[in-house]
Amino acid sequence: MIMFDKFRARLGLMKKAVSFGLVGLVNTGLDFCLFWIAVQEFGLPLIPANVSSWLVAVSGSYVMNTFFTFAAESGRKLRWRAYATFLASGVLGLVANTATLLAAVKLMPLLIANESGQLAAAKLCAIGASFVVNFSLSHFVVFRPRRHAGS
Repeated sequence: MIMFDKFRARLGLMKKAVSFGLVGLVNTGLDFCLFWIAVQEFGLPLIPANVSSWLVAVSGSYVMNTFFTFAAESGRKLRWRAYATFLASGVLGLVANTATLLAAVKLMPLLIANESGQLAAAKLCAIGASFVVNFSLSHFVVFRPRRHAGS
């Protein structure tokens, strides 16, 4: 019975990770497109373009994760405090994302000849790095199960 409970707990965590990943894919597409347009069409420098696209995508992630991935924990209710916590925890993801982006931009010419390909690959590496940070913080900090009164 104890092994079954551990299996269920791990399966539940895996389901959340998959849901978080799917929500992330949608918002990653949004992040990537907005970043690309900001850099390629409007000529914004990398960091302002990255931060701007991240702000839009992280807001979308909060809404989707509240309603889907962490619905049980959030009660499917958007809350300013939870949003602020999500944004604050996401800052670590943004730092990981931006640091990876800047490092990858320097390394990509060693792997890819095309400049647009280099930028795209660097942004994808950055998104991957932030996924690990963002899921961990969302699971363990932002959307942790609420304790019931009297528990």
